[in-house]
Amino acid sequence: MPWKVLIADDDPNVREIVRLYFRQQLIELIEAPDGVSALAMLAELKPDIVILDVMMPGLDGFETCREITKRYDVPVIMLTAKNDEFDRVLGLELGADDYMTKPFSPRELVARIKAIFRRMQKGQPSIEVDAPSHYEFDDLVIHVTRREVIANSTKIDLRPKEFELLAFFAKSPGSVFKREQLLEQVWGYDFLGDMRTVDVHIKKLREKLSHCHNVCIHTVWGVGYKFEVEACT
Repeated sequence: MPWKVLIADDDPNVREIVRLYFRQQLIELIEAPDGVSALAMLAELKPDIVILDVMMPGLDGFETCREITKRYDVPVIMLTAKNDEFDRVLGLELGADDYMTKPFSPRELVARIKAIFRRMQKGQPSIEVDAPSHYEFDDLVIHVTRREVIANSTKIDLRPKEFELLAFFAKSPGSVFKREQLLEQVWGYDFLGDMRTVDVHIKKLREKLSHCHNVCIHTVWGVGYKFEVEACT
């Protein structure tokens, strides 16, 4: 079965370029001219990943992303014509897994999609086969095989990339990782993404783990991040 990708973009030229390149890569493409159509197609056709243009008439990419992340557990890549950090950060904070700035290379887009599919594997855990089935840090339990996180006996809802980031940190408490390493190990590509992608996901993960008193993700200035246990002062 080929991968199934939904793209929502009101520019037919962009959709045609993507369609032709995807055809060479044996990726099935579903095309939507706007956000409303994309939501309808998402419910009916159940794509594996969604690509959203930010600037669309009616329901724009941000609102479409907000609706998708509320209803579905599917990776989202945002496309923006603006080289504006605010747009990029907003898309990530709404739940997008990645973003690209127009004009973009179809080859790079496919590389990012392939990276997401490699990590996602249809909902299977994106870790080594011989890794533990769970990690337990007092009031925080990470169930790897079930992709669940329990904090203070309460289940925490994490986006796929947030879970994979936390599971990666949990393998090596106290170790410091550069942003480049996190992009490569968690996102699955070697510095194709923007460092801000990592920063925003770290911010969201910290917010969701804020009531866990014995674990935290520290910033190591000038280097990167580290996951620490019982060092959260």
